[in-house]
Amino acid sequence: MTNIILCGGSGTRLWPMSRTLFPKQFIRLFDNKSLFQLTVERNKFFCDKELIVSNAEQYFLAIDQLEELKEENSSYILEPIGRNTAPAIALACMSLEKDEIVFVTPSDHLIKNKKEYEKVVQEAKEFVNDGFLVTFGITPTFAETGYGYIEALGNDVKAFHEKPEYETAQKYFEGGNYYWNSGMFMFKAGVFLEELKKYSLSIYQSSKIAFENAKKENIIRIKYEDMININEDSIDYAVMEKSDKVKVIPSNIEWSDVGNFDSLSNELPNDENNNLIISNKHVSIIDLKDLIIIDTNDALLVSKKGSAQKVKSIVDNLKLYNNKLTSEHSIIYRPWGTYTVLEDSNGYKIKKICVKSGSRLSLQKHFHRNEHWIVLSGCATITKGSKKFILNPNESTYIKAGQLHRLENEGKLPLVIIEAQVGEYTGEDDIIRIEDDFCREDSK
Repeated sequence: MTNIILCGGSGTRLWPMSRTLFPKQFIRLFDNKSLFQLTVERNKFFCDKELIVSNAEQYFLAIDQLEELKEENSSYILEPIGRNTAPAIALACMSLEKDEIVFVTPSDHLIKNKKEYEKVVQEAKEFVNDGFLVTFGITPTFAETGYGYIEALGNDVKAFHEKPEYETAQKYFEGGNYYWNSGMFMFKAGVFLEELKKYSLSIYQSSKIAFENAKKENIIRIKYEDMININEDSIDYAVMEKSDKVKVIPSNIEWSDVGNFDSLSNELPNDENNNLIISNKHVSIIDLKDLIIIDTNDALLVSKKGSAQKVKSIVDNLKLYNNKLTSEHSIIYRPWGTYTVLEDSNGYKIKKICVKSGSRLSLQKHFHRNEHWIVLSGCATITKGSKKFILNPNESTYIKAGQLHRLENEGKLPLVIIEAQVGEYTGEDDIIRIEDDFCREDSK
């Protein structure tokens, strides 16, 4: 069985902890492990391998976190742009044998009752072997308006329902045969593709073209022009609500999608006044209770509990002004390591760059800026024009605009440098790549 892990989404409701380039599934929230890592650990007892469907900007975060778990039997499909879950799952299934059982799971959910989880997974597998598409319905614990619902009679699905108003959610909760839609599925790859072809032919055909045209090496990379031609739709709309082969497994597995700070506050320690405080510094509160306080290096969020759903509106407002606070942390993660912008002003920018052992940046040049590199720790291998040389701590070099260059860490310890950029423009898009180990086209 293959675990298809869906790693899309930006996690806007957990801003400012979660950003587009570092969404909630990769944040280390639980015993220094991320929801993504917990997903992998939870499912490796049932699945032989992971097939991770990810945005091209995020897959290296998955690689790093899988290395920590010593998971080596993983493969990747990289989407240049998200088109919702139906195309993502279709592309994944097209890469597998038709009789392969797939367990489709989001990467950002929390499940605490492992014994019950194992039970419902095994129950689902029995239906899958009989040719059914299986979804998992979560036994509701309160009237939630933020989830879709599945109406069922035993294992038979009667109807799927959209996110309800509170009065309707209360009726669903009291009704006894309504379940939260978990977004988890199990089926044979070929059965799903046949049902997709039957009920959403356009998505099937365009996904097939995209898969056939994809670059297939160690990683399957979908081309942008093919991905954009796929209709955007969820697996629920495209298949599950139309197929007559669907079964539901009622699941009491202590599940949470950790979709906002209200739900996160139920999973993390609160102070004596029921405040959830996440900060790298000491925070003192006087005569206040039931608050959510999220403090990062570049943003502060203060909210009353019960209002956490409104965080999305803050993010939407920031996006109107093209504010990088919605997409980037002050620490930016790259396949080769990280960089932190220490200061950014007219005519100059100062960064701290950390390069992992054995990694290197692209061979590149800039048109609008000069760069000064100073080694703080580690040993830097520098390519500058036709020359290649070593820099040790407290040594530096200067790179003129237009000069071909590369930074590399051939040592066993992390390399840390300070980069001072000086020029008329210091944006991340002022870069021409000549060679790149990670097949990227833009940004450093």
